[in-house]
Amino acid sequence: MNDRVKIVKVRDGKPEVKPYHHPAGGWGAAGATAKVLMEQSVLVKGSRGLLAMNQPGGFKCPSCAFPDPDHRKTLEFCENGAKALAHETTKARVTREFFAQYTVTELLQQSDYWLEMQGRLTEPMRYDPASDKYVPIAWDDAYALIGAHLRALSSPDEAEFYTSGRTANETAFLYSIMVREFGTNNFPDCSNMCHEPTSRGLPPSIGIGKGTAVMADFEHTEALFIIGQNTGTNSPRMMTNLVEARKRGIPIVLINPMPERALVRFTEPQDIVQMATFGSTRINSEFVHVRIGGDLAIFKGMMRHLFEADDRGEPALDHAFIAEHTLGLEALRADVMSVSWADITRISGISEEQIRRIAEIYRKSNATMICYGMGLTQHQNGSKLLQQLSNLLLLRGNYGKPGAAIVPIRGHSNVQGDRTVGIDEKPTDAYLDRVRDVFGFEPPRTHGHHAVEAVDAMENGTAKVFFGLGGNFIRAVPDTERSYAAMAKLALTVNVATKLNRGHLIHGKDSLILPVVARSEIIRTAKGEQFVTIEDAMANVTPSRGVFEPVGPDVRPETEIICRVAMATLPGSKIPWASYIDDYALIRDRIADVYPQIYAGFNAKMQDPRGFHLDVPPRRRVWKTPSGKANFLVFPGLQVNDIVDDPQMLRLATVRSHDQYNTTIYSNSDRYRGVYNDRLVVFMNADDMTDRGLANGSVIGLETCSTDGHRRTVDGLTVVQYDMPRGAIAGYYPELNPLLPLEFHDKISGTPAAKAIPVKVVPSEAGAERIRFAS
Repeated sequence: MNDRVKIVKVRDGKPEVKPYHHPAGGWGAAGATAKVLMEQSVLVKGSRGLLAMNQPGGFKCPSCAFPDPDHRKTLEFCENGAKALAHETTKARVTREFFAQYTVTELLQQSDYWLEMQGRLTEPMRYDPASDKYVPIAWDDAYALIGAHLRALSSPDEAEFYTSGRTANETAFLYSIMVREFGTNNFPDCSNMCHEPTSRGLPPSIGIGKGTAVMADFEHTEALFIIGQNTGTNSPRMMTNLVEARKRGIPIVLINPMPERALVRFTEPQDIVQMATFGSTRINSEFVHVRIGGDLAIFKGMMRHLFEADDRGEPALDHAFIAEHTLGLEALRADVMSVSWADITRISGISEEQIRRIAEIYRKSNATMICYGMGLTQHQNGSKLLQQLSNLLLLRGNYGKPGAAIVPIRGHSNVQGDRTVGIDEKPTDAYLDRVRDVFGFEPPRTHGHHAVEAVDAMENGTAKVFFGLGGNFIRAVPDTERSYAAMAKLALTVNVATKLNRGHLIHGKDSLILPVVARSEIIRTAKGEQFVTIEDAMANVTPSRGVFEPVGPDVRPETEIICRVAMATLPGSKIPWASYIDDYALIRDRIADVYPQIYAGFNAKMQDPRGFHLDVPPRRRVWKTPSGKANFLVFPGLQVNDIVDDPQMLRLATVRSHDQYNTTIYSNSDRYRGVYNDRLVVFMNADDMTDRGLANGSVIGLETCSTDGHRRTVDGLTVVQYDMPRGAIAGYYPELNPLLPLEFHDKISGTPAAKAIPVKVVPSEAGAERIRFAS
């Protein structure tokens, strides 16, 4: 492949493994928060921002999408939210002088962490191929350049328009309108890489691709199941709800291939007594150490236990709910009863006794919440796997009553909102009709590209322009070497961003970096100070108002950038783009016009700083399916991923460290897993290590088991013994993305199967042991 897009592995310190024996949270979290504020030189400013974050009248956390509690505390943030704010408000700056100092080739040699630490982008830049550097460009010239490239395309479908979950509702809505007036539905989105199986898998089951919980359900639930989700790292504010549930004696069942520290013991940093006494709360009442891909077998085992109990006349199924609200029970019963307990235990790696034990916890609970993360969605049949999870909930009527719900724990803070307001490569005809009626143009009806399809289009040359509204697309997608080479073929890449990342360095022949006002910063227009709105993971829509001055005079609000790109690209448009630059209330009026059923009175509702809850019909036991009922859906067998005929095959799950959020690396350490100053590690079961002649500190390569003609390897990985099930290993994302083939994804949603990559150990060319293990 081209040397310019070669993958470079960089380390930023002396690697060490030192087991972490303390509870998660507590003084460790408090110390990490203070440390990151000092590292970014924003101790005073950052502390002031934390007082306004997730509070009425303040701004929404730029990190995770977990909702604010109904009764808020003075401090409503977590360690990782503090890291996100510190890095957003950092004093470090990426200026024209910075870009003059480095060629893009030189920047490519740096680690993701180094790029992140350079600070905030301050002015628009354009790539200069003669010098291999980014150079300043005026805003008007940047808009004109984008418009010229887009108008020169032979088809609107030659452009790909990516959206990050950081984008607010107002911007995402206008973005969707601009792109559809331009003439395409190509909307690769960050949700394609994570919770798209929720969006595509749940509607056939319950009529909507969202969770059905509200925060109050945590107070009424009688059992909690946390499946395939590392709460303490990816949504730490949820730990408060888990602590409160355990104190009430609520059973919490954890199903995961990795025991995560926060889900074992946790000290709530805002609990003065626990902090003062170095106390903690045990979170899990039962840990189910499932093999990667074994969740389907567990779900069917639990359902089989319920059917068997029902056959004995024990209370197991909610027959009244099933009769009134569902279809398909007998087909599901036949499928579940056709699988043997021997196969269930073999594939899941869990004993029949334990599966029956957790099924009894579920059976005896009158209101159960099942929370899940990407450990369920990122499989080859992730959408169908979620349908089986929904089947389990339907059997006991766990929809539409207090304390009962399906709870996808979403990632980025407005990833769900973007979907709600139009970022969708497969729009419905009803939505497109509303767009036509409100805006007066005929939107395209042909479905567009999701993320994997967008890379395919770049690779085969049918995509010419990439526009990235936030995020780090090229670092997030699979098959890194192929994706890098595909991106380099483009005529133009545009990245709207707050911070420098690798996506700006893997670029097209022409390339722009456009700096934006951050979530925590004030948006001022000719009509005065504006606010934006955010939808959290439980469908609450709240206003977000920045409190800090923008980082500099040459950054622009995302909404203004989209409007001016539209004006430069669509000179004949009848849409009043200039008005939307100044008055965001006008945008919310148009959102209400396009979505009258859920957004009627949008501006009036935003007078309440607590916002409002979008209607989720299953909470009312209303099912927006063709039959008008919730559906039991059959998925035969127990395998959620393709069988790989290789006796040396291991299933690799790519995971995030405790010191990263999505592709943003806050440090190269992972405190809870005891890894410091290194991200090129692989966590492995002790017996799997012995079988391969490996020890702690052995340096290996991993190679993907595939037959498509592409050899995918990552070398120089240090083996770390960890409590993994046999046949399962884990390593960090995005460093191990090169092992994930583009074609290895859920066929319904397009979501890459990053939690089940078939790999095998190969000899390393990187040398001997290079990591220190401490007791």
